[in-house]
Amino acid sequence: MTENQDMTKGQPLKLLFFFALPLMFGNVFQHLYTVADTAIVGQGVGMDALAALGSVDWLNWLFLGTAQGFPQGFAVLVSQKYGERDLTGMKAVIGSSARLSILIAVAGLVMGEMSLPLFLQVLRVPAEVRGLASLYMRILLGGFPATVFFNYCSSVLRAVGDSRTPLLAMTTAAVTNVVLDWIVVFEFGWGIAGAAGATVFSQCFSGLWCAGKIYRTPELHFGRAHLKKNRGLERSLMKIGLPVAGKNLMINLGGMVVQTIVNGFGMSFIAGFTATNKLYGLLETAAVSYGYAVTTYVGQNYGAGKIRRIREGVRTAVFLSLVTSLAITIVMLVFGRDITMVFISSQDPMVATKASDTACQYLYTMSVCLSILYILHVYLAALQGMGHTLLTMEAGLIEFGMRVGAAVLVGLTGFAPGIFGAEVAAWLGSTVFLIPWYYRKMSQAEITMRE
Repeated sequence: MTENQDMTKGQPLKLLFFFALPLMFGNVFQHLYTVADTAIVGQGVGMDALAALGSVDWLNWLFLGTAQGFPQGFAVLVSQKYGERDLTGMKAVIGSSARLSILIAVAGLVMGEMSLPLFLQVLRVPAEVRGLASLYMRILLGGFPATVFFNYCSSVLRAVGDSRTPLLAMTTAAVTNVVLDWIVVFEFGWGIAGAAGATVFSQCFSGLWCAGKIYRTPELHFGRAHLKKNRGLERSLMKIGLPVAGKNLMINLGGMVVQTIVNGFGMSFIAGFTATNKLYGLLETAAVSYGYAVTTYVGQNYGAGKIRRIREGVRTAVFLSLVTSLAITIVMLVFGRDITMVFISSQDPMVATKASDTACQYLYTMSVCLSILYILHVYLAALQGMGHTLLTMEAGLIEFGMRVGAAVLVGLTGFAPGIFGAEVAAWLGSTVFLIPWYYRKMSQAEITMRE
């Protein structure tokens, strides 16, 4: 497996950084899907379409978090088997993960399409944009299996240290998506539906790219026998995967509550909030990438029984995260307003100015506190790599509580800018919870290994 990375050997700084680097580029291109949709729809269709996207933004993330969560959890066991050098057991895990992912994709598609009207009502999507929001989400939900497919394939590759293939897949797919967005919106006039369709097509493309790499790699290529029901293994996979998906669910449900409050503050506020929410993914890109790197690093070393090496790697990841978050903060504080204006277009200059002010206030608030989010990802990933995903779900519950509590307070007081602090409060609460648990679990692991 020439492109795979054995992370049980070598300098942690070099391993983590160069493993995370392709993931950063890949995540940037993945978020370009939604950024391109937002920018092109905002400029090519108008403020109502931008508000429609924003009104269901967290609903989109709810399903995306599910599509990402289960495969991420399953991949923990893949990386641990890889660290143990149990390639036969690893193939069994990959096959059972594929079977479970298929079931999850079908269930998510059916439940999403059936429950969409209820979600739109609960989110208080404004009547003037509800039709556009419904159309956009129906098309994205139709592509839910493609999203699960890509996340399953890319998670398997990352678990064995291959971060290059997901990068190539996402880069090509992102370019395809941007080109298609431009054509269907500006040339064909298909509006918001065309943008959603381009996103689904690109997800299919990136999934097929990663699947091709799995098929061509003998150590990862599994047969029909590995897809047969294995209740014991499937229980083990769900024990790890369900809490990760549950954590994402809690975070995104909290975001939906926030969106419900935001949807009551008018079109210009929704549009500005949406512009920065689309940048949120880019702000978080390096943090997510370091998180993937730490999960793979910890998973492989935990499987190999190298606990001291895990401690060294996590300290290194914290250092990298702090340096990176500081650099991003500086860029956002200097160029933030210019960046947010890419998404905002209106014939009424006053509306555009209000939307821009909202976007900048939200962006500056998150940027100043970005280091908290980056540290959160490191410790969350470390616990996940050791298999303690129940703790990560509990952290998600804390994020949910902090985010919803802040949002409800804003709803009661009517002080709209207060909603920007809900996100930071959620990061802080989860981080304070996770750090002590990490050190406790590490101490327990060292005692177990000595015995």
